Amino acid sequence: MAKTIANLKDAFAGESQANRRYLAFAQKAEKEGLAQVAKLFRAAAEAETVHALNHLRIMEEIKSTSNNLDAAVSGETFEFKEMYPSYLKIAKEEGNRQAAWTFDVANKVEQIHAGLFSRAAEALRANKELAKIDYYVCSVCGNTIEEIAPERCPICGAPKTKFFKVA
Repeated sequence: MAKTIANLKDAFAGESQANRRYLAFAQKAEKEGLAQVAKLFRAAAEAETVHALNHLRIMEEIKSTSNNLDAAVSGETFEFKEMYPSYLKIAKEEGNRQAAWTFDVANKVEQIHAGLFSRAAEALRANKELAKIDYYVCSVCGNTIEEIAPERCPICGAPKTKFFKVA
C-alpha cells in the first residue's frame, strides 16, 4: 500500500505539471495564431486536471475546508521559509539571474498567500464569513492582491494592466 500511495503522489505531481505545461503551450500556440492547437492543449490540460484531482481524492488529501486551509498555510510557509530561500541561494551562487528572480518573487508571493490563507482559517474557526472581495493576480510575478489592483505591482513593478481579476 505504501508504494501505491507513493505512486499516487508521483502521478499527482506529474499530472499537475502536465496541466500547467499544456496551458503554457496553449498560450504559445495562441500567440502563433494556431487557435485549434491551443484548444487541443487546453483540452488536454483539463483532462490532466481530472487525473490529478482523482489521484488527490484517492489519497484522501482533500479534507474539510478548515483542514485544507491549514494545509495551504503549512505548504506556503514551507515554501517561503525553507524551499525558496535555499533555491534562491543556489541560483545566485550559480549566477542564474533569471532563476534567482523567479525564486525571489515566488518567495515573496508565497508569504502573502500564507497570510491570506491564515486569515481565512481564523475567520472560519471564529464562524465569521469572509468579506466578499475581489482578488487580482499579477500575471508577471503572481502577486495576489485583495479588492483592487494597484497602479504598480509592489513585488515586481508591473503596471496595473498586468493584473487580472480572479473569477
